[in-house]
Amino acid sequence: MIKFDNVSKVYPNGYTGLKNVSLSIDQGEFVAIIGLSGAGKSTLIRTINRVHDISEGTLTVNNIDVSTLKGASLRKFRRNIGMIFQSYNLVTRTTVIKNVLTSNVPDLPFWRVILGIYPQEQKIVALQALDKVGILDKAFVRVDQLSGGQQQRVSLARTLAQNPEIILADEPVAALDPVTARQVMDDFRTINQELNISILINIHHVDLALEYADRVIGVKAGQVVYDGPSGNVTPAVLSTIYGDQEIGKMEG
Repeated sequence: MIKFDNVSKVYPNGYTGLKNVSLSIDQGEFVAIIGLSGAGKSTLIRTINRVHDISEGTLTVNNIDVSTLKGASLRKFRRNIGMIFQSYNLVTRTTVIKNVLTSNVPDLPFWRVILGIYPQEQKIVALQALDKVGILDKAFVRVDQLSGGQQQRVSLARTLAQNPEIILADEPVAALDPVTARQVMDDFRTINQELNISILINIHHVDLALEYADRVIGVKAGQVVYDGPSGNVTPAVLSTIYGDQEIGKMEG
């Protein structure tokens, strides 16, 4: 379980990213976080794996106070949390399987990392992860020969290979065309349902959030202004999250 208890985040420049956020997320939930740019969506998910430290309150993951972790304990904690980025964060000049295998680097002896020698069991896990997201046939293709959607699937496979309990995704389909975006979201839903992995997606496509997520969290000016089932999101709720003018632009 992920639990925010009156969590606030103030950046060094004085900007408030989160303000008195309290919410709980159970294992296996598929949660979409929506809101305007700068509302605090990215800050919310990045505090979970301590990319950003909180300023006030308490944030626990599986009863572990995240703020108390450091060094080896923080690195071990982060191994249970996968992170997907809009920009894929792949090494494009090497093969797909080598990118997936990098998920094991923190657990390997230094000499294996330098020589790029991975145990056979890790290679099998990497291939299984690629199969799970439908690109096993691309395992030995260079990443720079893939489409954007395929690259995001490589990123997802790399995360799966580390066997996470939680996946955090920061605008994972923002750079993709509508058809490809749905294909990637299908992968997220399959992983959530079949592996019971908690998935939190920061997403600006409201239609995809409502279609794929079980739960929607609406963030405005660093505060949670909606938290409930995706099926309960009405135009009035969207107006609260985005404002009437922004809703008009979205509808137009």
